[in-house]
Amino acid sequence: MVETVSCGGVVFHKGKVLLLYKNQNGRYMGWVMPKGTIEEGETYKQTALREVKEETGVAAKVIKYLGKTEYSFKGNEDTVSKTVHWYLMTTDSFYCKPQAEEYFADAGFYKQHEAYHLLKFHDEKQIMKKAFHEYNDLRRNKDWADKPYRKSNVK
Repeated sequence: MVETVSCGGVVFHKGKVLLLYKNQNGRYMGWVMPKGTIEEGETYKQTALREVKEETGVAAKVIKYLGKTEYSFKGNEDTVSKTVHWYLMTTDSFYCKPQAEEYFADAGFYKQHEAYHLLKFHDEKQIMKKAFHEYNDLRRNKDWADKPYRKSNVK
């Protein structure tokens, strides 16, 4: 068994969440949220921000740590056990551009019910639901728009 760690972002703009559509060589791969593997010397937060920027072209800001998801899959030679650390993020634009080198064919911002039905993986649906809950709480308490966030919230 090989263990890997990735980090990603649940990115919001005006109440909608950022998703990517992956289509590898004409084969449907599904809708996902941006995430990727840690590079040497990076923190989880740095990885999440870099991966969001690389995969979508979006310059995001971390609001808070959301939690982690874990899953396993069969790799080429071994079973891979993956942990993904997720961050609630915001951006100030709907602009996004999918990273073609990673086989992303489309990217966009979607309402909660749309995103829930588009997302391919159950674990991403669950972390997205948690992110919407956090987002709605922050908005209800008027803590979402342009307020400084304590670094203690972010791992």
